[in-house]
Amino acid sequence: MTDAVFRETTAEPRTQAVPLSHLSLELGHLYMEDFEAGPEHLRRHFAQVRPWADAARAAAVDRTGGKRPRISTCFLIDDYFTRFSSPAELVPLLLAEADRAGLAVDYLARESGCAVAGKVPVAEAVAGRLVEEPPPGSYGLRPPAAQTGWLANGERSPVARAPQAMREAAVWQPPKETASRRHSVFLDVELWSDAPDGQRTWSCPFLAAVWQLARLGLLRTEGEAVLEPQPHTADGFPEDWDELPPLLRLNPRADPFAAYRTCSVVPNRFLPVEHAVRVILDQTEVDPEALGQAARRSAGEKVTVPDSVADRVSYVFYAGP
Repeated sequence: MTDAVFRETTAEPRTQAVPLSHLSLELGHLYMEDFEAGPEHLRRHFAQVRPWADAARAAAVDRTGGKRPRISTCFLIDDYFTRFSSPAELVPLLLAEADRAGLAVDYLARESGCAVAGKVPVAEAVAGRLVEEPPPGSYGLRPPAAQTGWLANGERSPVARAPQAMREAAVWQPPKETASRRHSVFLDVELWSDAPDGQRTWSCPFLAAVWQLARLGLLRTEGEAVLEPQPHTADGFPEDWDELPPLLRLNPRADPFAAYRTCSVVPNRFLPVEHAVRVILDQTEVDPEALGQAARRSAGEKVTVPDSVADRVSYVFYAGP
């Protein structure tokens, strides 16, 4: 007799691993009005991005101890909030202006893919992993983010109520950041808005948080990787945005899309959005096996990766036009 134990293979769900670079370098995250401004606007953007991109590459070399780091570049186009022109017209323009500045875009992403990729409701899946941090001394009076669509990094000011007869009005209290240092920097982030017909629109900060999780290789639905790059094999680009894959690999020899760390070089108008991204990432329960895979692989390469997901994300904010 043996003590063999038999298990259903479906009882042990597998978490798909993804290849990882050392750095995912974002060369831009522009909206349709940026493209509408013409080639000169894109030219100025990439001219300002170039020196900071070089600095990010140098920092990656330093973190790998002088060894050649794996670095992939990406660019995100907003086709979620507005639609302008077509991929056939805009993508060649984008790539030409990047090349003029001495930059190459390895991966091209559509922001709508951060909401729904194919048939996968990506944003909804991430929203289901939000774990709010209750402020110290709170008693659950604040409705959860799943109901309100708002997520804060601390305790909101109490809602003013009309005092009952013969009672004094409640004294106003300021909001408090949970992890403040001396003074609070309180932020309340709108995650989505719902139309009367039930149609949900995800906010820019929430989609940007999904984008960061994708670049860190931490997005999973039922164990499967989400937003996997599709190779670009056609001669040109389609006329309709919906015909373009959510994530396109433009350079067949590019290092992996996802990485241990990310760096985004963007205009300084993105600063409040990216502050909100950090609040969201700090309160998102990331797939533990995906985290474990990244931790084991980085340890095997002797590469230091912060425990905090938010601390794996970095930015350069340049003075925009």
